This record gives sequence, C-alpha cells and structure tokens, in this order.
Amino acid sequence: MRYMEIPVRTDCSQPYARLETYILDTPADKIRIARRPMVIICPGGGYEKLSYREGEPLAIHFMNQGYHACVLRYSVVPSRYPAALLELGMAMKLIHEHAQDWHVDTDKIILHGASAGGHLVASLGVFWHQKWLGEMLKVAPETLRPAGLMLSYPVITSDAVTGHLPSFSNLLGDRYEEKLEEMSLEKQVTGETPPCFLWHTATDDAVPVENSLLMAMALRKAGVPVELHVFPDGEHGLSLASKLVERVDGSGVQEECQQWIGLADAWLSRLCKGAQ
Repeated sequence: MRYMEIPVRTDCSQPYARLETYILDTPADKIRIARRPMVIICPGGGYEKLSYREGEPLAIHFMNQGYHACVLRYSVVPSRYPAALLELGMAMKLIHEHAQDWHVDTDKIILHGASAGGHLVASLGVFWHQKWLGEMLKVAPETLRPAGLMLSYPVITSDAVTGHLPSFSNLLGDRYEEKLEEMSLEKQVTGETPPCFLWHTATDDAVPVENSLLMAMALRKAGVPVELHVFPDGEHGLSLASKLVERVDGSGVQEECQQWIGLADAWLSRLCKGAQ
C-alpha cells in the first residue's frame, strides 16, 4: 500500500488542502486484478472543520474491500464556495492523470460524503457537467462525473426549517443570500446525476432526516437509481457507528446503525459490476 499526501489547491484554498491517498498494491504478475475502483471520501464538519472519524476509518474500510481510497481534506472557513468544490474536482482530475500508475479504473470513481461532506459530494454529483467548472479546472466534463455517490446523513436542503443553515453560512459567507437557493441540492438533481446511496437516522437533531428524504425523492423523480436507509435511532455524525470511531466521551456508537456500511458495500459492488 502506498500512502501519499498530494496538494489540491486553488487561489482560494487553505494551505492544508490535500488529497490523502491509500493506493493498494496491484502487481500484475501476482494477482488477477488489473485496475481497482477508487473511493474519494469527504468528511463532514459543517464547512467549519473536518472530522477525522469520517475520514481515515472509512478509507481503511474500503481498502479492506479491495478498493483504492483517498480522503479529501478540503478547505473550510475562511474559504468560501466554490473552493471545496474545485478541490474535489481537482482530486478527480488528479486520479485520472495517475490512473495508469495507480491502477485505477476511472469508470468506477465513487464519492462518499458525510454531513457537510455529503453536501460537497452531492454538489459535484449535480454540477459536474456545468461549463464553468470544467473551464476552471481545464478538464472535460466527463472527467468530473462520479460513477456513484454515497451520502451519510448529508446536508442537502437550504430550507429554513429542515436545512442545516450554519453549513450554508460557512460555505457561502457574503454570498449567502445570492447562492442559498442554488445550493439547495434537491432542486438541482437531473437525470445526469449519478446513482446514489443514502442513509440517515430519524432522530438526527443536527441535520434532519428530511435532507435525505428530499434528495431521494428528487432522484426518484429524475429517474436516477437511489437506495435509502433510515434508522429509527441515532445521533448525528455516527460515521461507522462502531467502537472503532467511539468518541472520547463514549458517544458515537449505535449498534443498529452499524449495518449501513455492509449495505453500502453491497450497493457499491452492484454498481461496480454494472459499470463493467
């Protein structure tokens, strides 16, 4: 396994913006696998900070399933939109550029995002084909299209009642009023949005479950394949929901929610087979 930290910075990025890559060894003379899917992981943190629990532990899990993985440490406040989105696009571009050396199947680059990281991932999912994004990154739109999206308790809607408005405030800053409607991603879904896996808890009191419900309904209306799981109990920010990510104060573990990652693995396996 090769671990590397690669800068992904624009003029509006923070100095720490980087892609932490976990590239599995793929010796052609030893195993049958020639190229592997890649999972890009975007941790949450309300566009104010970046969660460890929603980054490396998930990368290690996906590596154990046979996928390359990377964690995007994207810019948060004081950087504003579209800094993080451009950095995610740069990560996609970087993976395409290194696909041969890293043995990546570029038709199977999947994104995972939790909470505000879910908003970032879903943003690329709905905006990948926009002309301005490709022009700024100097890539063809197809390079920016993920094969699929995995969203854990994502921030989606900017609705005044069910939206997590602090995330939008951190993301947009002085452009809050100008961009708030556009950043309500359930309104931006089209038939070009990639297939999506979502999970949430009904008792999430930080990012209400309506965020995932609205996204799932928008995907369904657009004819995009979607899988949604809602668990009856559990706080926000569970990550894997297991002892592996238990917080120092003992929180962050919810036994019945631990099955989400197995469901995501099964969805991911089907998605990758379908992309062959």
